[in-house]
Amino acid sequence: MRLFESPRVLFWIPTLIWASTWHVILYQLDGGVPAIVSVAWRFALASLLLFALAAARGEAWRLAPRWHGPLALTGVVQYGINYWGVYESERHVPSGLVAVLFSLMVFGNSLLGWWRFGQPVTRRFLAAAGAGVAGVVLIFWPEVVAAGARPQAGLGLAVGLGAVVCACLGNTMTLTLSRRGLPLVPVLAWCMGYAALALLGVAALQGHALGPGAGVAWWISLLYLALCGTVVAFLLYFKLAQGVGAARAAMTGVMIPPIALAVSAALEGWRPTGLSFVGIALCVGSVYVATRPVPAAAQH
Repeated sequence: MRLFESPRVLFWIPTLIWASTWHVILYQLDGGVPAIVSVAWRFALASLLLFALAAARGEAWRLAPRWHGPLALTGVVQYGINYWGVYESERHVPSGLVAVLFSLMVFGNSLLGWWRFGQPVTRRFLAAAGAGVAGVVLIFWPEVVAAGARPQAGLGLAVGLGAVVCACLGNTMTLTLSRRGLPLVPVLAWCMGYAALALLGVAALQGHALGPGAGVAWWISLLYLALCGTVVAFLLYFKLAQGVGAARAAMTGVMIPPIALAVSAALEGWRPTGLSFVGIALCVGSVYVATRPVPAAAQH
């Protein structure tokens, strides 16, 4: 469909979906299942859905054996260590501070995109990205300030930054595989499948039960996270990154927090402050500036 060839559509659909998952994940945490097990189930189901999609589209989902090492490594880095790191980080620092850390992905993706693929990054883009990160900081300023009072704040920050690094590396590894001619849907299916197996293995070593959660809310939230928050969002996100570059695609991380907080205001009673309004304005303005077409003569 031509609709899903538009960079704006490819940007906003994953952004809106991932903003909503901040609230939906709460139902996973209330299901009596360890976070690592819930994440494993999410990616296991997403992997099965992607394999089914590949088969329905007639894509060759059986990839040559030589690719399975890179696929497993990519999956473990991007969907295993990254997502596990997010949950572990939030045990020690506020979730708002984790959102600030992940807004830094725009710089990691810019650096890796320039180094690995030769994708140019303009001064205007870097300035806009910096303003966007500043906006995220202002939105979550009370949580940023409060983080220092937590005894394990240093550990939480280190784990969160490690998760950001894994997310950036995983993006680059996925795009590298797709540039080598591998179809995106099977690549994501195998990567997420390997990640699920790795997470279940770690959970078993930790002594956790590996069964799913109980209750309608847990299952409905799992289906939403697997289908929309994983299959749809990652497919469109990587299609966007293939078209406009990993750096511009990472600007989703700047817009997700303001939208997620709008959801929180509607469903969880969050109330904005004056600083948060300034931060939201910075986020919106930075995305507008960063995603505008750049004349060839202005690129560096």
